[in-house]
Amino acid sequence: MKLIIGLGNVGKEFLNTRHNIGFMVVDNFTNDFSLDKKFQAYIYQGVNETEKFIIAKPTTYMNLSGNSVGLIVNYFHIKIEDILVIQDDMDLELGKYKLKRNSSSGGHNGIKSIINVLNTEAFLRLKIGIGKDLNGNVIDYVLGKMSKSELEKINRNMDIYQEIIKNFILYGASKTMEKFNKR
Repeated sequence: MKLIIGLGNVGKEFLNTRHNIGFMVVDNFTNDFSLDKKFQAYIYQGVNETEKFIIAKPTTYMNLSGNSVGLIVNYFHIKIEDILVIQDDMDLELGKYKLKRNSSSGGHNGIKSIINVLNTEAFLRLKIGIGKDLNGNVIDYVLGKMSKSELEKINRNMDIYQEIIKNFILYGASKTMEKFNKR
């Protein structure tokens, strides 16, 4: 079973903010989420030709995302190599992406929480660029709404993010990294 986690914050005030890009990507994959109080997340369970998968949006707010992820991983006995976390990344240009495993949180509090709960950095991450705030105000920048042109750029790349999820479900982390990090 594969687990795909889109990181973000719940609430209308966080809709279309840079920090919610993980939610945007999984919402584009499916909008058929149900709230599961047991896992502190919005959950979608699916099956493709060969693999069961779960898509989750933690409702714990970003800084406590690991609490929800830990509950899901433990309940379904999901292996670390079968986890994909979709996150925003200020070190990448807007819309660009990178698949990465075995790396630090890079200051991302949602990733830091997941690493602390799972006690490993070995899970796969789809890092999607949101660019940097030239004024240096990180919190206001990541929690700020994307402009129309920023949203258009993200949406132009949405197909490739969806391809990455599908590829991960079917073929796993290594093959997905091989295929998409070459682009």
